[in-house]
Amino acid sequence: MKTLKALGLCAAFGLAVTLPMTVVADPHHDDHDRDDGKFSFALWGDMPYAKNGDDPKIPALIADINANHVKFSIFDGDLKDGSSVCDDGQYYSAIDRFNSFTAPMVYVPGDNEWTDCHRTNNGGYNNLERLNFVRATLFSSDKSFGQRKLRLEHQGPLGGLYVENTRWSYGPVVFVGLNIPGSNNNKVNSDSECTKKSARTLQDCSDDNAEYIARDAANIAFMHESFEKAKAQHARGVMLVIQADPSFDLPETESFNERTQPGYDGYDNFLAALTNETNSFAGQVVLVHGDTHFFKLDKPLVDQAHLIKNFTRLETFGSPNVHWVKVTVDGHNPNVFSFEPMMVEGN
Repeated sequence: MKTLKALGLCAAFGLAVTLPMTVVADPHHDDHDRDDGKFSFALWGDMPYAKNGDDPKIPALIADINANHVKFSIFDGDLKDGSSVCDDGQYYSAIDRFNSFTAPMVYVPGDNEWTDCHRTNNGGYNNLERLNFVRATLFSSDKSFGQRKLRLEHQGPLGGLYVENTRWSYGPVVFVGLNIPGSNNNKVNSDSECTKKSARTLQDCSDDNAEYIARDAANIAFMHESFEKAKAQHARGVMLVIQADPSFDLPETESFNERTQPGYDGYDNFLAALTNETNSFAGQVVLVHGDTHFFKLDKPLVDQAHLIKNFTRLETFGSPNVHWVKVTVDGHNPNVFSFEPMMVEGN
């Protein structure tokens, strides 16, 4: 399902009820302002996977998040596994699942819902057709999912190009969701890669690469705009949420780091821009992603000799580990963010 990924070291810091009414939360006037900006939210993703039998575990996870009274949740992609069919029902089921959260639930797309849909075992869909379906179906509103909702800023028009890139401010933090999925960010490096176990034609892969180039530029532009907004409002932190593990965990030595090799993969431009933005931002920056399904918390940029002190990477749990991460924001904490892995009883 994922390629070119190696396992890294893990580090830790130590009711689905349908309501008849929907409440839209205004992040500028909610009760977080009464507690010096201290609040908690949930991170989860890469589930449920049918091949791992995750479905019976999801209600307990949702109930656990709801019981913790978080201000909102963020799902960092992969609403199904990478070997199941990308039929329309997968996305509508996800909407129902997301709306069973009592607090706002924000969705960020993953590779299993569009970049991998060309695979024959996914039904041989056209990647870009599925991306357009995701945009039209899961981003038709300016509000989040959930029984209470957050208004989100979108890079593009509702249902249209780049609508999936979202942003909102809460307390002293600017949050940003970007469409940067696994499977090399939809960048195809060879003809043999294009057609292996796939219904794609070479023209489809040419179209995919054109899409990657345009979206990569749009992602970087939206990220830059978000950092400028954070500076203007004197935010203490920025959290970026994507789906892909951008190959942070490749083997590294002091003399050779695969991550820095030119043209290595579809994440180079984004990571270079992220490095520049972080270095020019006075607050804390957290990059959240899923993709390789291990809880990890570390500081992987840029290398051992050039550590970026205000940058942290958090990878969320993923199938078959149906758990979540609780993040607490405290404006009085120099690190702004603290992290707690939440192990759901019975899962």
